[in-house]
Amino acid sequence: MAEHNPLSQFEITPWVPLHIGGIDISFTNSACTMIVCVVLICLWLIGSMRSRALVPGRAQGAAELSYQFVAGMVKDAVGSEGRRYFPFIFSVFIFILFSNMMGMVPYVFTTTSHIVVTFAMATLIFLGVTVIALIRHKHAFFSFFLPHGTPWWLAPLMIIIELFAYLARPVSLSIRLAANMTAGHVLLKVIAAFVVAMGVWGFIPIPFIVVLTAFEIFIAILQAYIFTILTCVYLNDAIHLH
Repeated sequence: MAEHNPLSQFEITPWVPLHIGGIDISFTNSACTMIVCVVLICLWLIGSMRSRALVPGRAQGAAELSYQFVAGMVKDAVGSEGRRYFPFIFSVFIFILFSNMMGMVPYVFTTTSHIVVTFAMATLIFLGVTVIALIRHKHAFFSFFLPHGTPWWLAPLMIIIELFAYLARPVSLSIRLAANMTAGHVLLKVIAAFVVAMGVWGFIPIPFIVVLTAFEIFIAILQAYIFTILTCVYLNDAIHLH
């Protein structure tokens, strides 16, 4: 029955059980998928840029296009001061994009469907931009929670609202990515089960499945973009305090 459960594809399975001090740090299918993702990214970037041809091939062209795309995103959202943070933002975009696309391969674990993974990334980004803001602006950073021109009698309420919205950033950032990837994969699994149950008539909904799969691929790319552009927005707030 587990193989027909649409949620079974998200189960984390320990491959190498390991416990230290009562803490479970087992090597799982999720950890393996993330390692494979990083290896594939390195092989693609290093291999595609090795020749450095004046007229790029498909692999080099794709690598250069992704570089220019993220660079343009950083420039538009953060400005020239965001260039020093480009390597990190590029790494975030490529990792999420590859993780999402790997999840589209049958029987490959989708790491970005787990809130623990997305929340860890979102928390790292949240803490990073907060530290950057504190270093750059010191105590002036706290003026971020009180919009300029706010009446004094409304200040306490505005501070609470702005603080809550700021602290909610890693939650909303992580849930958005995980929820979208989970929902799409569950839907594909459910419809695939219907196709199997229809037997010889299973070919009827195949065109719909093809369209749905294409749409899910679009969502995978879009969610990588949204996660990255929001990271740029948060970084812009930390640098410019607005």
